Amino acid sequence: MILVAIGANLPRQGGGTPLETCRWAVGRIAAIPGLRVTAVSDWYESAPVPPSGQPPYVNGVARVEGAIGPAALLAALQAIEAEAGRRRTVANAARPLDLDIVAMGACVRDAPDPVLPHPRALQRAFVLLPLRDVAPDWRDPRTGQGVGAAIAALPPQPIRRLAAA
Repeated sequence: MILVAIGANLPRQGGGTPLETCRWAVGRIAAIPGLRVTAVSDWYESAPVPPSGQPPYVNGVARVEGAIGPAALLAALQAIEAEAGRRRTVANAARPLDLDIVAMGACVRDAPDPVLPHPRALQRAFVLLPLRDVAPDWRDPRTGQGVGAAIAALPPQPIRRLAAA
């Protein structure tokens, strides 16, 4: 099971709301050769982390199945981000699309990129709440911590589930 976090807080190249961009990204992920999207979380609105004057983010998680290596998946996701108009400038900048590999099965790796599981996933409600929607029994392969325990350990973070459209 591959878990991909999806987020946006700016319109993508060509227009569209962050929510529309996130939904568009799911379709682009599904088009990666050899992969299929098996579940998509609800969508959530969250404040930027770290706090800033940016607009709120729309976040979700896609559960994906298939055979692909970490580096190839990272390259494919970064190509989708670029297609949406993402330009890498400064860390934590507002962006039309952010795609992160949260985990790839039991894979644990510190180098090269991508680091797996994602090193900050257990600290972020905007990752864990949607992750629980698609993989309620998921356990971090590095720590063994379950998603429910990780959510319970989080400090308060502004986040809300968006109404289904």
